[in-house]
Amino acid sequence: MAKKLRSIPEGLILNRLAFENCWWETGQIDKEYKDLKKRLYFDLFYKLVEEVKPKRAVVLMGPRRVGKTVMMHHAIEELLRVKKVRNNNICFINVENPIYFNIGLDELFQSAMKSVGNNDPKGWYVFFDEIQYLNEWEKHLKVLVDSYPNTKFVVSGSAAAALKLASNESGAGRFTEFMLPPLTFHEYIYLKEYEGIMIDSFMYWNKEKRPFYLTNNMGALNIHFINYINYGGYPEAIFSEKIQGNLSRYIKNDIIDKVLLRDLPSLYGIRNQQELNKFFTVLAYYTANELSLESLATTSGIDKNTLKKYMEYLEAAFLIKQISKINDAGKRMQRQSSYKAYLTNPSLRSALFSPLNATDEDMGYMVETAIFSQWLHRKNNIPCYARWEKGEVDMVGLSSKTNKPMWAAEIKWSNSAYNHSSDIKGLISFCKFHKLESAIVTTIDKFEQKEIDGIAVNYIPAALYAYNVGVNTIRTLNKSE
Repeated sequence: MAKKLRSIPEGLILNRLAFENCWWETGQIDKEYKDLKKRLYFDLFYKLVEEVKPKRAVVLMGPRRVGKTVMMHHAIEELLRVKKVRNNNICFINVENPIYFNIGLDELFQSAMKSVGNNDPKGWYVFFDEIQYLNEWEKHLKVLVDSYPNTKFVVSGSAAAALKLASNESGAGRFTEFMLPPLTFHEYIYLKEYEGIMIDSFMYWNKEKRPFYLTNNMGALNIHFINYINYGGYPEAIFSEKIQGNLSRYIKNDIIDKVLLRDLPSLYGIRNQQELNKFFTVLAYYTANELSLESLATTSGIDKNTLKKYMEYLEAAFLIKQISKINDAGKRMQRQSSYKAYLTNPSLRSALFSPLNATDEDMGYMVETAIFSQWLHRKNNIPCYARWEKGEVDMVGLSSKTNKPMWAAEIKWSNSAYNHSSDIKGLISFCKFHKLESAIVTTIDKFEQKEIDGIAVNYIPAALYAYNVGVNTIRTLNKSE
């Protein structure tokens, strides 16, 4: 006779909570997390975790496998070691675990308090991982914030834009969002402990002396940059030769397929998962290229309205980022018929196809993709691109106040433009029109400033430029705190 279906016994749930929260007994987080170096975004995140006023939950967003769970455990370690929070006043719960299916956040918190025999919610720090798998999580979280004003709640989730949308609708004034991007090249060098080849120096920009890192070994830095492009977006992958040897299995099966075949269908009700997968593969192949809905519809065989929805879904999962186009006068088109779509993590392309070598034909597009990904955390300063009948500029930074161009860069994986200024006629024309004193052109290994037609053109190796954008992103975020 078949067993009668019943709810999971409370004892099993309490045992699972005790297993996930080893510090209740040991006073320390698991060695698996303790031994890992903190990401350079950690301090920014931790400030939000330890902040008790105003009374707001922290929503940690980002793609799969970029270190959200690890960062939460590192925050728990700081709370235990530095803030001296009692070990039975902190709990971590992975909502994705099937044992918690159909259990609300409040009930899970009550179970955690019962498990340690501490029924006073005051002073607790509660971490919920993979929150998007709880239906209407944002309503549950809002109730918790309102019901327990002396408790700090921190949640994470992978379908970041879906989380953001939900938090904006239901958590206004109660949630603080923090986006954790894939590893920057700066973080890659830091985590791999290659910082010995970097030199803290300066360069001149618009006749002002600016901090700028150089290198004492350009050849080695380029090798690291290519490895970063192929494997470096995921913390686990950069330390594992096994993962690098079978990147397709790790990234495609464990990250891409889970997002495309499970996360997005469950969150958005997508029916044709294989069609979405096919479309993403097309976008990955053409990363950093200008695309139009017409050309995509022709290439993929999918109608334009469906493509628009798929683009929204893929951005929701932080797999791609669309950027808009301006013309040579710096004006946005009233009707955007074309745009660029970048992979948020260059390693995604290597997983779908194959790792690239320095001389491969598509390396230039991947360098541009990698450099673009360094800007992802600057919410209001992500660059656009310019294209008009007689020219183009790969990246343009617009003023958040005036919406006018402030800087322009041509991203190349070549020294050709260093030797032939005719290669950057469009860039020079654009800078002159907008009265920009300086411009950037990336190279393979040339580093020099030249004056061309009144414009100070800074030729910078692409690897150095990527590294410094990552450094400046962290500096900018720290200043805004």
